[in-house]
Amino acid sequence: MTCTFFGHRNAPREVENKIKEVLDTLIKNQCVSRFYVGDNGNFDYMAYRALGALKQEYPYICFAKVLAYLPTDKEEFSTSDYSNTVFPEGLESVPPRFAIDKRNRWMIEQADIVVVYVKYSTGGAAKFAELAKRRGKTVINLYQEPQA
Repeated sequence: MTCTFFGHRNAPREVENKIKEVLDTLIKNQCVSRFYVGDNGNFDYMAYRALGALKQEYPYICFAKVLAYLPTDKEEFSTSDYSNTVFPEGLESVPPRFAIDKRNRWMIEQADIVVVYVKYSTGGAAKFAELAKRRGKTVINLYQEPQA
């Protein structure tokens, strides 16, 4: 099974432990072994870090950062590690302003389960969480309303 992620760019750091807990459960109980993560914002960064830590415990899982854009700066390309990345086929011909949208749709199509952090009903995270639901994917929202 495959899992992907969408969350607000400014997701708080406290979410990282929740991400790790949910992923641990998905790996153990749902046999999820493949993960695709975007590369835009704090939530994606935390998901990627959590997967790196879980790889030590579950060496059979595989995960990759899914790029929306190919690197254009020669210096950036030569100093960055792109060994654990995926660039979806056909994305090279998409205008840059639509690349993230197209990449996220590709990620949804690959996924069985989508882990999100959606606090606000607007923005990209909410849009793609809703799209995943409409496509029949299991969506797990890590956001919880504060207790009064």
